[in-house]
Amino acid sequence: MTVHFQWSSAAVDAARVPVRDVLPHIVVVGVGYVGLPAAVMWAKAGLSVTGVDIDPSIVEGINNGRHHVTGGELDRMLSDPAVRDHLVGSATPVAGDAFIVAVPTPVDYLTKRPDLGAVEAAVRSICPVLTRGNLVVIESTIPPLTTSGLVKELIERETGLKVPEDILLAHCPERILPGAIEHEIVHNDRLIGGIDDASTQAATDLYATFVKGALIPTSATAAETAKIMENASRDVGIALANECALICEKVGVDASEVIALANRHPRVNILSPGIGVGGHCIPVDPWFLVDVAPAETRLLRAARVVNDEMPKRAATRVRTALNGKRGARVVALGAAYKRECDDVREAPARDVVRLLQATGITVEQYDPLVPGMGYASLAEVAKGADLVIILVHHARIDDDIAAAGGDLPPVLDLDPR
Repeated sequence: MTVHFQWSSAAVDAARVPVRDVLPHIVVVGVGYVGLPAAVMWAKAGLSVTGVDIDPSIVEGINNGRHHVTGGELDRMLSDPAVRDHLVGSATPVAGDAFIVAVPTPVDYLTKRPDLGAVEAAVRSICPVLTRGNLVVIESTIPPLTTSGLVKELIERETGLKVPEDILLAHCPERILPGAIEHEIVHNDRLIGGIDDASTQAATDLYATFVKGALIPTSATAAETAKIMENASRDVGIALANECALICEKVGVDASEVIALANRHPRVNILSPGIGVGGHCIPVDPWFLVDVAPAETRLLRAARVVNDEMPKRAATRVRTALNGKRGARVVALGAAYKRECDDVREAPARDVVRLLQATGITVEQYDPLVPGMGYASLAEVAKGADLVIILVHHARIDDDIAAAGGDLPPVLDLDPR
């Protein structure tokens, strides 16, 4: 059931009483991989939504009912009549009731320090239209203490209003999974980290309009930390699996067999090794914790080192398989950052290809799931190659290899299932 609210200054006075047929106007700043799905879901729930982005092509795309994010799922979501009726794009923020900041938060390539420039710019952009009683929610993944520090101070300095006395403020980490966007954003539990109880309640009411998972109240700092620890946990687990594979190679046993044997223990669940870690979260977010607590994050730093070295290890295995052949030609299968998706952000497959090309090996990269990287026939593109390497093990690649039969050169699987 959709909950209808009257959003006004009464909200900050803890006197927010549900009112039928009155819906808040939502302004989503940053309508990319995170912001667009959220904007779509609020629009689908019948709320008036403005999606704001500095990229004119993104704004135009929203207003024309087409998306700029890879894949077909958002095409279907944007075509919903309710979405078309309630979502518009804009190059600049407009007045509203709730403001959602969903912009990228990368780390500096060399220093690994968090780059919060986009968050600062987004918050600053909404300050001219903020009024008493508004709710500001940060969905971007951010280091602990950012909401209660940088964001709060910026709003107060730019507007002259007080947080939370005048402006409600919360951190609600995003929930996006490429390939299952709508299911994940609707059914996943959400952390609602308000700067105070009124902020937490307001954000809870807002997300209740479409989220079917549990809405879990907490503090802004706890929500910030928990979100990063989710990804850090995965990073450490993958690093353990990768280190296990390196040990197995050293002692001459099969890593897949060793991991399967170890996982027969009821309390052991070692993940699968691979060529590294990609995507917009896992290889980035642990550095946020390293930055705020450098002396307390030795394990997280070590995991990042292990996983960042894996593309080099994979490239070495390819060169070994080629026996140093000069002018070798390799067909690389897989370009996405993980299996069964078409997202290529921070993909380690790209690094493996680059390292091989730097040594004079000709590499042709294909991925049947990534637009523009497919092939009509795997047997045809692999004709005359010295080696086929699997960098990302999509199920489609298995099918294509089986269909090619004996018409392929040797296949080296660098991403075993």
